[in-house]
Amino acid sequence: MATEITKEFLENIKRLISATDDTALLQLLSEEHPADIAEIIDELGLDDATYLFKLLDSELTAEALMEINEDDREKILKNLSAEEIADEIDELDTDDAADIISELPQERVTQVISELEDDEHAKDIVDLLRYEEGTAGSLMAKELIKVKETWMVPTCVRKMRSQAQEVRRVHSIYVVDQENHLIGRLSLKDLLVASAKDKIANIYIPKVDAVHFNDKGEDVARLMQKYDLEAIPVVDDDNVLLGRITIDDIVDLIKEEAEKDYQMAAGITEDIDADDNIFTKTKARLPWLILGLVGGLAAASIMGGFENALTQFPELFFFTPLIAAMAGNVGVQSSAIIVQGLANDNIRGSMVHRMFKEIGLSIVNGVILAGLIFVFGFFLDYNISISITLSISLIMVIILASLIGTFVPLILDKNGIDPAVATGPFITTSNDIFGIFIFFYIAKLILGF
Repeated sequence: MATEITKEFLENIKRLISATDDTALLQLLSEEHPADIAEIIDELGLDDATYLFKLLDSELTAEALMEINEDDREKILKNLSAEEIADEIDELDTDDAADIISELPQERVTQVISELEDDEHAKDIVDLLRYEEGTAGSLMAKELIKVKETWMVPTCVRKMRSQAQEVRRVHSIYVVDQENHLIGRLSLKDLLVASAKDKIANIYIPKVDAVHFNDKGEDVARLMQKYDLEAIPVVDDDNVLLGRITIDDIVDLIKEEAEKDYQMAAGITEDIDADDNIFTKTKARLPWLILGLVGGLAAASIMGGFENALTQFPELFFFTPLIAAMAGNVGVQSSAIIVQGLANDNIRGSMVHRMFKEIGLSIVNGVILAGLIFVFGFFLDYNISISITLSISLIMVIILASLIGTFVPLILDKNGIDPAVATGPFITTSNDIFGIFIFFYIAKLILGF
């Protein structure tokens, strides 16, 4: 049953820490879920959080360590000795352990690894640290169940029992040859119903999906989503089995990518948190704000070139924000759909087909909105020429904004640039500038100033 982390509950923990009542603390927290321990630690000050980490069993705090905010985790690890960190690492799977160690300063990495009790565990962690961040190799864990095709069923069961002691969840059983090449997978049902005289070679399934250690994490996520996999093996150039990636790691990756794309779409160039300092937040936000400033100055310059028009037709001034807003909104809508499609790998069809589809959609939306503008102008007794200008401008601006919002992300993606950078301020600013220019140019053609 989940524990509700109330204010009173936290105050009680703080009181027990102040009183150094270790017995009561252990009785209160030893049966808690690691996620609840992580939530409690997030609410405590650094000294109190460190105290709890040193008091509670490493089997509990190690899992909690993975749930804690990265910045808080860094502060806590600074307060722990290399030996204490090693105690936490010893309780983690190799992929989580490698993630924690990679966050440490280089001089502490060597110290912590030297303190690990299990030499094989230490070797696997060091091996994982060499893979490039964001690849399948960096996501995989070494813990898995693998059997050899030459084994008889009784030998296979005995070996699996031994391996399972190091594996938290058995998602799949992989079959390898004598050189550790991945050749298939073993169904637990087939193993249970097989005769004791059967060889694994006679009952395993040769078809198995796998990824290369250099494959991008996003590609692994798409593959696992497509085939509804809970785990997938990782191999090298020679198809040697290296490890496996489980669904929980993929969920974490998807969450991180979604947060990054959301921040980029909002015009934030770096990964920041709500609790970061002013300098970090300024550094992340300022570049896009400067872009917005430049865009605003460009739009003002365009309007300045049509100063006489604003004098003769002041109605144009009142509708300028409307044109700019519609351009920005349509552009962001179009780009958001494309970025989402690229992320889910479901963008299909040629660029020409997509262009005509976007133009058709834009014309439909533009005509409907232009009709509303025309009706609005009729009831306010605007000059018919003004209403026509607004209506035509709105249609043209929506078409252009839709095309920009659609093709800029596609072009960026084809050139290996994250298309999320195209959304938000970039699309909005560019469409504001083009929208205002088109509005006044069409007004000049129709009104003749």
